[in-house]
Amino acid sequence: MLHLHHSWTPNIDRLAEDGVKLTQHISAASLCTPSRAAFLTGRYPVRSGMVSSIGYRVLQWTGASGGLPTNETTFAKILKEKGYATGLIGKWHLGLNCESASDHCHHPLHHGFDHFYGMPFSLMGDCAHWELSEKRVNLEQKLNFLFQVLALVALTLVAGKLTHLIPVSWTPVIWSALWAVLLLAGSYFVGALIVHADCLLMRNHTITEQPMRFQKTTPLILREVASFLKRNKHGPFLLFVSFLHVHIPLITMETFLGKSLHGLYGDNVEEMDWMILDTLDMEGLTNSTLIYFTSDHGGSLENQLGRTQYGGWNGIYKGGKGMGGWEGGIRVPGIFRWPGVLPAGQVIGEPTSLMDVFPTVVQLAGGEVPQDRVIDGQDLLPLLLGTAQHSDHEFLMHYCEGFLHAARWHQRDKGTTWKVHFVTPVFQPEGAGACYGRKVCPCFGEKVLHHDPPLLFDLSRDPSETHVLTPASEPVFYQVMERVQRAVREHQRTLSPVPLQLDRLGNIWRPWLQPCCGPFPLCWCLREDGPQ
Repeated sequence: MLHLHHSWTPNIDRLAEDGVKLTQHISAASLCTPSRAAFLTGRYPVRSGMVSSIGYRVLQWTGASGGLPTNETTFAKILKEKGYATGLIGKWHLGLNCESASDHCHHPLHHGFDHFYGMPFSLMGDCAHWELSEKRVNLEQKLNFLFQVLALVALTLVAGKLTHLIPVSWTPVIWSALWAVLLLAGSYFVGALIVHADCLLMRNHTITEQPMRFQKTTPLILREVASFLKRNKHGPFLLFVSFLHVHIPLITMETFLGKSLHGLYGDNVEEMDWMILDTLDMEGLTNSTLIYFTSDHGGSLENQLGRTQYGGWNGIYKGGKGMGGWEGGIRVPGIFRWPGVLPAGQVIGEPTSLMDVFPTVVQLAGGEVPQDRVIDGQDLLPLLLGTAQHSDHEFLMHYCEGFLHAARWHQRDKGTTWKVHFVTPVFQPEGAGACYGRKVCPCFGEKVLHHDPPLLFDLSRDPSETHVLTPASEPVFYQVMERVQRAVREHQRTLSPVPLQLDRLGNIWRPWLQPCCGPFPLCWCLREDGPQ
């Protein structure tokens, strides 16, 4: 969630003033890969298999085989069939290849987009060799440890050979020494290899920059947005601008550095705000375009160095990115603006979901919501127009990987939203609001608590989830628990087993799946010159 107080965000403020604000807008997951899968398909990520059961929370490599399955239907695919020009500019992070480095089975162009420009993977701290590292530091430590073990083995064998204490030939000595040297070289070069493997830009099926030149990235994205709108403004279009912003390493142009009162994160938010509306205004599209603005999850509290916060802040809401149930990880901004159609300045506090975008835009485009699968999203248009008073979501489930951590019940007749937590992460250190010392809180194992009875909160009165209700303090405690647990059982009956795309086999680096614009491993190219 973006903290906008005291930051200069005139465009986001304008969107909110001219549009409809959703103040209980919920993502289907608290991390990017599963949340984006749910957004595009209108389905909980557990239905498409875009989850893990072993702690691999998101896709880990561009060269992994996991990704949004080809049998899933995105709203882009349906809109394309209805004659819309469909584009995705920015971050994808839903997979690329299945069996070869060029099959592009998970590529945006195989999921309904007819134009793609951006990162097939995700911007990471490792792209800029940051101290806040997703995998480089861990890999360096593992390779260093293995080097030390093999170097010790080699030295022991040499000493044993020279003193005649170990009757051994020179062959194992040479092999262990060679492997030690290779591991040492690996630990030295692994950072550069990650940058070349994951930090690249593509136009449709072609790599244009590998690795990326970050000071050019924002101007390139803006140029691409302008080009798409110019080409398609005379017909119906769908453009998904998936910003690389508000995510470490917070790549920000020099123009915006030091401008915000909130450090580098604030600078990055202000740059993103600057990118939002000008192109639409210049092309005369402002009054005829439905704009939707959101985030795929809450701010990352663990992205902290010293006293400096690089992952955002979630206001009054507890927890953050990676936490399956707490509001801070899943309650996100939601703004819809459509001048002349949606009432300006309206605020809706009913529970809504990112998954609702699927049925909403499909029906607006004159398409049909698929009948051959469960769609968890609900059409938002009646709520946005003010013709309906209540959200169609009576219940929303809150998953952490494939594990159900919490559920909310919108008891419409009482105007109450109840939240039940079955599992919560153990904060570290005790009493902190996050799992400091880890990248994200875990979903299972020793570092989570299973609650019996579950924790109950009344979000209508306690949005910060600070007052746990008990049978003694809440007269309808048992009725609420029984109703929510019945809804959970009904929901679970609608689930079918599917291959988990983010488990180990689909989520390890495979050299033969690595996109490379030169002979592997010489992955380097600059095929397009960016704006000056």
